[in-house]
Amino acid sequence: MTRSLVLAGGGMRVAWQTGVVKALAEEGLAFDHIDGTSGGILTAGMLLSGLPADEMVRRWSALDVGDFASGLPVKEYLKGPWSLQAFGDADGIRDRVFPGLGIDVARIHHATIAGTFNVADFTHKQSIAFEAAQVDAELLAAGMSLPIFMTPLRRDGVVYTDAVWIRDANVSEALRRGAEEIWLVWCIGNSGYYGDGPLEQYVHMIEMSATGALLADFAQAQAAGRRFVLHVVKPQHPLPLDPEYFLGRISTDSLIAMGYRDARAYLSGVSPTGVPADAACTAMTEQAPGIRYVERLGAEVRGARLTLTVTVVLPLPGESAVPELAGFLDYAPWGVRIFLAEGTIDIDGARVTYTARVLHEGTWLRLTARRDLTDDPGWDAWGDMNTVEFALHDAQGAVVLSSGLTLGFSGLRRLVASVEPVGTHGLVSRADAIRRVLAKVFGRD
Repeated sequence: MTRSLVLAGGGMRVAWQTGVVKALAEEGLAFDHIDGTSGGILTAGMLLSGLPADEMVRRWSALDVGDFASGLPVKEYLKGPWSLQAFGDADGIRDRVFPGLGIDVARIHHATIAGTFNVADFTHKQSIAFEAAQVDAELLAAGMSLPIFMTPLRRDGVVYTDAVWIRDANVSEALRRGAEEIWLVWCIGNSGYYGDGPLEQYVHMIEMSATGALLADFAQAQAAGRRFVLHVVKPQHPLPLDPEYFLGRISTDSLIAMGYRDARAYLSGVSPTGVPADAACTAMTEQAPGIRYVERLGAEVRGARLTLTVTVVLPLPGESAVPELAGFLDYAPWGVRIFLAEGTIDIDGARVTYTARVLHEGTWLRLTARRDLTDDPGWDAWGDMNTVEFALHDAQGAVVLSSGLTLGFSGLRRLVASVEPVGTHGLVSRADAIRRVLAKVFGRD
């Protein structure tokens, strides 16, 4: 069966796609063709440069998100805002992000997998699927240069820019190449929420263009009688926007962990017949109001440092939504980073338990991490909060690893600094979300 991997855009947030790629690689999925549009060019470029999933994770985790920013010469800004081509250019992407992520044009040219990159030809108002052998770094960067935010590439009388306004995922190209099975990795928001302000509405325009073009591809295939199996991996809720990522309100590591979790959620119930190619395939629900935080726990286990990092979303008191968990283990004797799948959070009064599955050397293990905040005369509140009972069990229930993990004062500071409202809009609502959750935690709600 001919299989294509179609990587939609999503700005810098496509770090999320690396977690998806990791899960797909663990399942042994191989692709005959890889296509990238807009931010998806980064993921496609890494794969076509020959990087394995674990190396993609390592490089994204080490990347400085500030490398995406690149300003114009000062004289351009002196012209005034109405004469600017854009706020910045793509030099940072070309000169720092591509090398940092291991995107190597020479290796892309000689990739053993067919590859295509979609770039908008503004001059002729069309999206062009460039073959892997045709691209260079400037053209790849142009494919990620959103109007207003980055200047286009001008070459041989043609203006090239991001294709997102024409399409954000090229299912038609995959079908043209004979794909019988398409795995669409989608991280553009697609919910009914319509927000205020220029940034939110700029993003809404991208959402409309991206989803509209995708549905047009489906309609064209149906009209032509073209049958194919469609698999779609997407977030449950729209991902945080690029400014939140750029400002550190969500980390690269959290996005990757969320991508792995979301891919595993799809794979756990995947059907051989895929999903219907219709408007529902990329639909998402809005995040319930609440808070997100990152907790990093660690200890020396059998002579090596073990660290459990979790990204937690807690809904506001009274919301019907369930808490959400994503994360990973770092433990040198086990080699590469190990991600959490099927994560759950159980809150029973003062007892909080994280559970998940982790894949180690082809075997699924059950992870539990339990904190008990029940008042105990023998312990102060900090002692209770600081200690977590951690264990990994195999399928027969035998203990594989266990330890008491601690947060530490530095970890507590990081946790507090990581707290961010989710599912809320506006300063007042964001502040109230934090107040309500903290009041619940400390029994004052």
